[in-house]
Amino acid sequence: MSQLPHEIGLLSAAEKYELLDELWESLEADLPALTAEQGEELDAREARYRDDRENVAPWEHVRADLFKKR
Repeated sequence: MSQLPHEIGLLSAAEKYELLDELWESLEADLPALTAEQGEELDAREARYRDDRENVAPWEHVRADLFKKR
């Protein structure tokens, strides 16, 4: 595995994107399925977003709040 980072560094940008895509697909295959409850929660959150798109915080604001020093 110690050679892997070096070998990846030798790839072109297009080859790196292709490798990334293949890795992502292999990870997706290993992910456990959502439970019914998780799926329902995601559906409810999406519905709330679709019903009131004006009342959401932009990612930049959320991220800034998360990383604020306390």
